[in-house]
Amino acid sequence: MNTALPLNERHCSHGAAALDDAAVASLLPQVPDWHVDGNRLVREFLFRDYHETIEFVNALAFMVHREDHHPDLQVAYRRCTAAWTTHSAGHRLSENDFICAAKADALYAGRAGA
Repeated sequence: MNTALPLNERHCSHGAAALDDAAVASLLPQVPDWHVDGNRLVREFLFRDYHETIEFVNALAFMVHREDHHPDLQVAYRRCTAAWTTHSAGHRLSENDFICAAKADALYAGRAGA
């Protein structure tokens, strides 16, 4: 694991290894609004209206395309739920999931009208 930079300044790596429980527990405090649900890292984002929700989803889509690490998304009128797991790591959590979670948090915190 590369710990020299904060999670939101790191980049995903191809073929990231699955994390053990201790590594997951050490990374989770760095993305405090996220929780582990089975083998997924999950967060619900709330918005004022559908337009704001879709703006966030579009910004998120741009970021995950650059990182080449895509979440499962559920999009509704005033909310978006993102869930990450790493398919190449046997559908377990990897550092990539935490990197993208931190980047999603930064997008959410920096959105217009936040």
